[in-house]
Amino acid sequence: MNAGRTQTYFLLLLIAIAALLAYSVLQPLLLVLALAVIFATLLDPVHKVLTRRLGGRRGVASLVTILLLAIFVITPLIFLGVQIGSEAQALYATLGGGAGRGLIENVFVKLSSSVNAYIPNLDTFSLDLDLYLKQALSFLLNHLGSIFSRVASFVGSTFLFLIALFYLLRDGDKLRERLVTISPLADNDDNAVITKLARAINSVVRGGLLIALIQGALSSVGYLIFGLPNPFLWGAVTAIAALIPGIGTALILIPAILFLLATGSVVGGVGLAIWGVVAVGLIDNILGPKLVGHGTALHPLIVLFSVLGGLAYFGPLGFLLGPLAMSLLFALLDIYFSQASISV
Repeated sequence: MNAGRTQTYFLLLLIAIAALLAYSVLQPLLLVLALAVIFATLLDPVHKVLTRRLGGRRGVASLVTILLLAIFVITPLIFLGVQIGSEAQALYATLGGGAGRGLIENVFVKLSSSVNAYIPNLDTFSLDLDLYLKQALSFLLNHLGSIFSRVASFVGSTFLFLIALFYLLRDGDKLRERLVTISPLADNDDNAVITKLARAINSVVRGGLLIALIQGALSSVGYLIFGLPNPFLWGAVTAIAALIPGIGTALILIPAILFLLATGSVVGGVGLAIWGVVAVGLIDNILGPKLVGHGTALHPLIVLFSVLGGLAYFGPLGFLLGPLAMSLLFALLDIYFSQASISV
């Protein structure tokens, strides 16, 4: 018995050492692997449809799925990122010059004079608005510069992501069965965790982030149509604001409308207001229930903080990994309390 226990403890020690070494080897690629798992979960329905239509050839279906992802998601995001960076630099240069300061002062003076008719003595209040905008854009450009400067790393990570995604799509069912087999939990619990996590991924990404991206895209279209400068940059900011519960896109749309009105573009301001209500404001109510489905939905406030915290901790991929980590926590807690109630 003692010899058997010694062998068991020694084996566990070797497993722990091997696991630590494996983690050290894979640690630089864990974010790429996590992103591949997320997209494999999201694209699994598409992959299954293609597999059926291609006569059960899972490998070919995986390649076609990745090709569709590259065409309709990755390539537009790359061009959009370049455009946003270019507009941010142009806006920063404009605010740094005399023309930018004069434009902001002109807008502020017009707004102050309009509001002063209703609130007396407002002229005693001063606001160095251009300074704050320059500081905010300077912070943004510093971080964007560090991201875009890692072009080689981005290309390499994208290549590894596509390889991992291919194998996850092709062999995902086998990997799931293997995980259930080696897990010390009961098979029902393992399957419940995997199922809840998959639902959480779909709920968070499709129900929260995708709707925010659609609202940001529609806002960019509205900014472009009605003449707001740097429409794609402000569309990206609107997409981030869309994650804020209760306020959402109005946090950016209302100042944009006031800016157009203050600069003399009455038609543009009124048109953007109508566009914001009709095209942007109704998206959450129309697409929300269809995209979320019956997944494990998180409260919008939790989604917001998990996105911001994820960006701070994980970097650019944090907007996905942050909500996923919170979803995993709530899924495991749900299973734990379910078991506790059954045992009692």
